[in-house]
Amino acid sequence: MKRSVRIQAIVELKEMQAKDAMRAMGASQRKLQGMQAQLESLKNYRSQYQEQFHRLSGKGMTVSQLMEFRSFVDKLDKAIAGQEHSVRGVQAEVAMKKKLWEAIHNQTSSLQKVCDAARRTEKKQEDKLEQSEQDEWAARFVKERSVLQTTSEKNQPDLEAKVTGDRI
Repeated sequence: MKRSVRIQAIVELKEMQAKDAMRAMGASQRKLQGMQAQLESLKNYRSQYQEQFHRLSGKGMTVSQLMEFRSFVDKLDKAIAGQEHSVRGVQAEVAMKKKLWEAIHNQTSSLQKVCDAARRTEKKQEDKLEQSEQDEWAARFVKERSVLQTTSEKNQPDLEAKVTGDRI
């Protein structure tokens, strides 16, 4: 089996691994986008709730309403902090999967270059062998033709004498 064929099998395997790594990275990126959207939603909700509090506090609020508001804002802040922590974790996951994909992709590219070089070398060897065979065939052809021509020239005077003698 040619070296280029063996290397090409490895290249194809690495290409499949690179596609798998890319799909995993894409899934993590989609997950990150969803989590970031959730985080923005929580922040917007907190902001709206804060605005609502300011409007209502201008009209007057009871202590229990104020404590209820504070408690709810604290829960929202904890949820936002938890979501931010989760987003950072998924960002790290995306970065790791991107590095993995890049490493596999670079390996694949390098192997493809090695495979291409092996193909070029094999092609040169095949061309050289073919040229050598053609040269050998041409040399045999010239030699055989020369032998036939020499033999034919040696026999020519005998043939001429026979042909001349037969006519007389």
